[in-house]
Amino acid sequence: MQRIYLNKLTVKKHIVISDPFPRRLDLIFSKKKLKELKSKYKIISAPKLNKKDFYEKNIHKATFIMGQPDLDKNLLSKASKLKCIINVESNFIDNIDYDYCFKKKIDVIATSPVFAKPVAEIALGMTLSILRNIHNAHIDFVKGKEKYGLKSNLNASLLANKKIGLLGFGDLAKALYPLLLPFTKNINVYDPWVPNKIIKKAGFKSINLNKMFSDCEIIYVLATITTKNKNLINKKLLNKMKPKSVFVLMSRAAIVNFVDLKKRIKKGDIYVATDVFPEEPVKKNDPIRKLKNILFSAHRAGALEQAFFDMGDIVLKDMNLILKKMPPKFCKRAQRKTVNLLASKPVAIN
Repeated sequence: MQRIYLNKLTVKKHIVISDPFPRRLDLIFSKKKLKELKSKYKIISAPKLNKKDFYEKNIHKATFIMGQPDLDKNLLSKASKLKCIINVESNFIDNIDYDYCFKKKIDVIATSPVFAKPVAEIALGMTLSILRNIHNAHIDFVKGKEKYGLKSNLNASLLANKKIGLLGFGDLAKALYPLLLPFTKNINVYDPWVPNKIIKKAGFKSINLNKMFSDCEIIYVLATITTKNKNLINKKLLNKMKPKSVFVLMSRAAIVNFVDLKKRIKKGDIYVATDVFPEEPVKKNDPIRKLKNILFSAHRAGALEQAFFDMGDIVLKDMNLILKKMPPKFCKRAQRKTVNLLASKPVAIN
């Protein structure tokens, strides 16, 4: 810790290793919050190169690590003061010895909750655009090919009273379903990690994947990627979808077999919206760009300045709680039973 002398009183500053790539501190913290961070803590910035050497020399000083560096047991064993690793990329990545952290009571937290509301809102917006063909009607108007009245709505429908399927019942789903409830109460959930009683308590029905894909008119994919659900959504499930049903992918691309998805879209009888892709940025000549009945978003659902600044806010709040020997409650906390199953691909673009 750094000591600052004020009127003969010694004030100790806890040390924070700053290693937030692909984020930056001025992206995560507003000017006011960044000033607060620097006033309360001594910040040591990790270099872009020779990181292991840097951590070998500095990890023993740190109370907090803000970032998602590779931290094996050997490095963590030197971190005698470390209380928390704060993942500001927002996905728990398989590059930390989580078992050692649990054993030594080092919290590992992620800032993912800040993205839930922005993603939920754009998911609703994309759904309404698909159902009412808003995006295509706009393009037609710009081209001078617009259709008026009923003629422009022959394939349109209401969101009201639709049968909804939520694949995943984590932060994204819990931010989305309140936005859907004014339109429909018929919400069905598949999430093997969430007990049925919790889903039932929320007022929804727990169903299996086969029933979701065969019965639901709008399916939202909101689950994180794990070692067990990669390519979970394949042609077997996709081919169960009814004509005119809607498939909205808002979480991780790896949960969907995109080859199978593109084949299903080509049949022309379902509608798809996606914010994520297997490889990003998507190649300019990728055939997916020419498909019809699909609404694209370039992994921008959660990327709002407000969301990034909210990161800084919840990080400071949880750091304060941890120093008071209280558990963090604003960021998402890594859980012993599930974190080693997670297999998120780190983002490379803010």
